[in-house]
Amino acid sequence: MLRISAILLGAGKSKRMGVDKLSLPLGRKTVLEHCFEALVRSEANEVIVVLGIRNKKLKGLFRKPKVKTVVNPFFNGGMSTSIRRGLQVIHPGFHGVLIALGDQPFLKTRTINGLIHVFEKGKRGIIVPSFRGRRGTPVIFHRRYKKELLDLKGDVGGRSIIERHPEDVRLVPVKSRGVVKDIDTWQDYKNQLRIMNEELRMRRDRETGRGERGKRGFR
Repeated sequence: MLRISAILLGAGKSKRMGVDKLSLPLGRKTVLEHCFEALVRSEANEVIVVLGIRNKKLKGLFRKPKVKTVVNPFFNGGMSTSIRRGLQVIHPGFHGVLIALGDQPFLKTRTINGLIHVFEKGKRGIIVPSFRGRRGTPVIFHRRYKKELLDLKGDVGGRSIIERHPEDVRLVPVKSRGVVKDIDTWQDYKNQLRIMNEELRMRRDRETGRGERGKRGFR
């Protein structure tokens, strides 16, 4: 089995929202915690959580086996600095690095595992999920792209690397919109909060209904 290291980028500046969006509550967890839990439950061998100075107080939330938590003091320099910080502490024996965004709370573990399984087949060095024709994240890069990832500058991820190596890209259609759904604005957050609250209410109603039927059955 190939060794997969996941880097969760949680040091963004949240310029559009004006607050640390990753610390906002979404159900019983924060936005970032939802992303983290999906990765921890996955088949990734390690999860590296990169935090910024503003949210370094969250480090205590991520004390679990196979997890490393680091602070990026240069997060104002953009996403590339967080990728670089994660790569600085990556396991030396990694074969692929999965780069995930901290503002995608609807990412599913089964989707992550599906991407890992495609990577393990070894036919392509860059694995990109696709939902209804839209490319998304997380993306897995083979270790041969480590230098190119380290050389990234500014507020960019690995898109330029993907564009430079189209022959090595494998697009993987997935059924979950979590790979393309993120939270960038207050409206995004309010919409997702409403959806999640509605799902929780429906779940409680179903559970209450089962309980009531059970009680009636014993009368």
